[in-house]
Amino acid sequence: MSTLSSVSERQSQATLISDLNKSYYQADQQAKLKNLEAEVDSLLQQLQNLKEQKLAAAHPEEE
Repeated sequence: MSTLSSVSERQSQATLISDLNKSYYQADQQAKLKNLEAEVDSLLQQLQNLKEQKLAAAHPEEE
């Protein structure tokens, strides 16, 4: 019975470790996603600013 209990405990520990790893990697992936989203937002804002500058340069009399 001791051996069966040890095997069961090891399986439980392995499951726990697996779940912790998944949780860690999911959190890591979430952080990377947030960083990418922020970068995309920044690039979109830069693009919008460039478009506005281009329009202003093309039509200076409208200012």
